[in-house]
Order: sequence, then structure tokens, then C-alpha cells
Amino acid sequence: QVQLVESGGGLVQAGGSLRLSCAASGSIFSPNVMGWYRQAPGKQRELVASRTSGGSTNYADSVKGRFAISRNNNKNTVYLQMNSLKPDDTAVYYCNLAGYPGRTPSEYWGQGTQVTVSS
Repeated sequence: QVQLVESGGGLVQAGGSLRLSCAASGSIFSPNVMGWYRQAPGKQRELVASRTSGGSTNYADSVKGRFAISRNNNKNTVYLQMNSLKPDDTAVYYCNLAGYPGRTPSEYWGQGTQVTVSS
């Protein structure tokens, strides 16, 4: 089992910045992909950004140029630096770890952290 613990959410004004952190512990397998998803009220959960253990990144179009994902593989931690925040970025942000510990894929989720951007 893998446990993911997020931190860093909160309330910020539009144009402000926040940094989310997610620490993974337990039976962590490699290679893997760690990423951030978000879910706003009444909407489906969507990918925000992801980064493989090898360093490849993927971003949602809506956050390109504003958000940056990074990892510390030694600490099994992933970060999301969010700049120029907009009210539309308001959502619960979830950390995700996915990969193939064996023949079948596995993925794990954190409990979520609320990000609220006021206009």
C-alpha cells in the first residue's frame, strides 16, 4: 500500500500563488507517475499536471505557463507551484501516484486539499 499526504492548500486572492506538496510513503514502486488532479463542484476530476520518475511532464492547457510540477525522488515528494491563480482554479486538489508494481496497474490518491481563489 501507498499513502499520499497533501499539504499547502488554502485561500488566496486572484493573481496570488500557492505551493502544494504531496509526500508518498509505504510500498512505493518505480518507475511511477506522480501528479495532481482537481475537482471543482459539479465538475469531473481533471488532470492538472503530472511528472514521471524519469522527469517527463504533462500539463493541462489551462495551467500551462502558470503552474509548475516538480519532484524530489529521494523524498518521494511531488510539488505543484501555482502562480497567477484565477477563480477558475478553485477546486479540491488531489495527489496521485500511478504505475505498474507488477503486471497490473495501480494508482493511489491522497485525501485532497482545498484551494480557493477569490476574485
